[in-house]
Amino acid sequence: MFLLLFSNVSILLLYMSIGLILVKTRKASLNHIKSLTGILIYVLGPAMIINSFLKLEFSWEAFAKIGIYFVLSLVVQILFFLLIFVFLGRKYSDSKYRILTVGSVLGNVGFLGMHVLSSIFPTEPIVLCYSSINVMTMNLIVFTIGTYLITNDKKFISLKSAILNPTTISLIIAIPLFISNIHFPAFILQPVELLSKMSTPVCMIILGMRLADASIKKLFSRGFVYITCILKLVAFPVLVFLFVKLIPMDDSVLKTSLVVLAMTPSGAIIESLAELHDCEQDFAANVVLLTTILCVISIPLMCMLLVKI
Repeated sequence: MFLLLFSNVSILLLYMSIGLILVKTRKASLNHIKSLTGILIYVLGPAMIINSFLKLEFSWEAFAKIGIYFVLSLVVQILFFLLIFVFLGRKYSDSKYRILTVGSVLGNVGFLGMHVLSSIFPTEPIVLCYSSINVMTMNLIVFTIGTYLITNDKKFISLKSAILNPTTISLIIAIPLFISNIHFPAFILQPVELLSKMSTPVCMIILGMRLADASIKKLFSRGFVYITCILKLVAFPVLVFLFVKLIPMDDSVLKTSLVVLAMTPSGAIIESLAELHDCEQDFAANVVLLTTILCVISIPLMCMLLVKI
């Protein structure tokens, strides 16, 4: 299990190195990040979500499991937010603690999480749907709790953005297609699948390009960032593991998917929000990059400890 996951997650660092090398050799510019991010969010991400549902044969049982996963993924994220708030809420006047809270919960559950789940459950297409649903619940939190924590101002909470975003719109398209059980011809399915497969490499290349602009010394020398890393890569998965142990249902695939996606590193959306609201941009970028690098070791190790549910 360790070697399988280590090799699969290590590939992600290879993709990152491509972005790093391109920028360092001046074959690509940091100005290209915005364009690549646009392609990722508005083309590859939606293709990934739609493809995940087209891969799954419809049944009401599968539909019910997806609904259950939606509720559970939303609950565990809010629960961890509340736990951190209990311990650190009094320190939220310091913006670093607010970024720490957001970075400890919101993970790269789509582009990276789907890759990891596919390696664990190569014959279970429903896990791809779980990852897509987890992206949706995370977005609901991003534009409500997440935005509030980063800005410390309720006026920036946007229910419209929480509901109307590329992820939700993609699911609005994907779920009816899933329920109708339409079997599309190959000339439609193959391009969607190809675009879906591009999402993880492009996401990691973008992170590699961001890494090229980071100070390596600062990246590994900020002690406060390691607290976020421990919370995100260790504490959050352990909490989710304990939570699912209490759930009275016999579905190891669903439970394991919930735990594994909790192991993913902090999502790039955290850095985007920090830049948008001019709040601890360097720290947020540091959190995203360092958790992504460390997850190469943490995900295989945590899976060895926790995936046998």
